[in-house]
Amino acid sequence: MNLSNFDEPRELNATCHCESVRFRLVLTDGLRSARRCNCSYCSMRGAVAVSVNLENLQVVQGEDKLTLYQFNTGQAKHYFCSVCGIYTFHSRRSDPTQYGVNASCIEGLSPFDFSEIPVMEGQNHPRDSGGVALTAGWLSYRPNIGD
Repeated sequence: MNLSNFDEPRELNATCHCESVRFRLVLTDGLRSARRCNCSYCSMRGAVAVSVNLENLQVVQGEDKLTLYQFNTGQAKHYFCSVCGIYTFHSRRSDPTQYGVNASCIEGLSPFDFSEIPVMEGQNHPRDSGGVALTAGWLSYRPNIGD
């Protein structure tokens, strides 16, 4: 997969697994914002997220199928498809002007397209530690070629 295809601002289509929820988006900074997080919730969810400004995400089908989950401070709002259970996007606590979108929901994109992803330090959230986002580490994916 050529990830540079996602660098230019353009409208992208996204969907949950069962396609009950469909949405359109324009990435804030291409795939340069791709990340994971090590907070208690994201560690279990395991998704690669990319950033989208609030005004650049539009649910075009299935808004009534979205389920909301909030925890801890309740500031971030995590949305899931109530039919298939897939995490679609969340309002970001660290930047309330943006959504974090599950990269796997974006048409033509997979978490396995990224050879390396930064893992943000979410156990000590930037909003709780002076606003500085820290990288806790890196996750890498190396496919077995020919196996």
